[in-house]
Amino acid sequence: MPPPYRHIVFSTPTCFMNTILIADHHPVVSEGIGSIIRMNPALEIIGKVTNGNELFKFLSRQVPTVLILELDLPEIHGINAIRTLKKEYPELRILVFSYHAEEMYALSAIKAGASGYISKTTDPKTLESAIYQVARGGIYLNKKITEKLNSGMSKGKSLITKFKKLSTREIEVLNLISAGKRNKDIAETLNINEKTVSTYKTRLLKKLNVDNVADLITRSRLLEINPST
Repeated sequence: MPPPYRHIVFSTPTCFMNTILIADHHPVVSEGIGSIIRMNPALEIIGKVTNGNELFKFLSRQVPTVLILELDLPEIHGINAIRTLKKEYPELRILVFSYHAEEMYALSAIKAGASGYISKTTDPKTLESAIYQVARGGIYLNKKITEKLNSGMSKGKSLITKFKKLSTREIEVLNLISAGKRNKDIAETLNINEKTVSTYKTRLLKKLNVDNVADLITRSRLLEINPST
């Protein structure tokens, strides 16, 4: 829980205040987040945007401590947007707040540069805790994913250690392979050619130390980064 700061109004910004920008196209969600944050004097909402154009225009004027980002925000592409945002604003801390299950996209989002990932099905107390943890410079993932990251085999050989060696594009290819997509489908989805897809498959087999695609899918499901059930 955040420290028990009292709400004090300063003529200049206080070093204890963490500024928040909400990027979500659902007004009810934005209002809900606002209601939660208003109860915490260490957090201050400085803006709300509903699409990618509004988001980048806002950031060109002011960069908050934390961006609460809906992965499906109009006019941007979720995971790619995170990479772009971190490249342009390296100090920006991004907390993804999405209807997509954490098991599907959380690790990909963290790999792309996000500081946390939380589902919109979570309770208000957990959301507040996640926002504050990210604002302080921490990483937030749910308990199930955190336990999976902390478990595993010997040092240097765990699945998560191998996963961290994958590029964001390799993770995207792995997700699509796990969903049963053919090379042609993957190429069209990611706007790359089929030869490049084959190259990524070869890299994945080597990096995850498996001999065939079936084992590759098994490894990805153990990591729970694939969208299939």
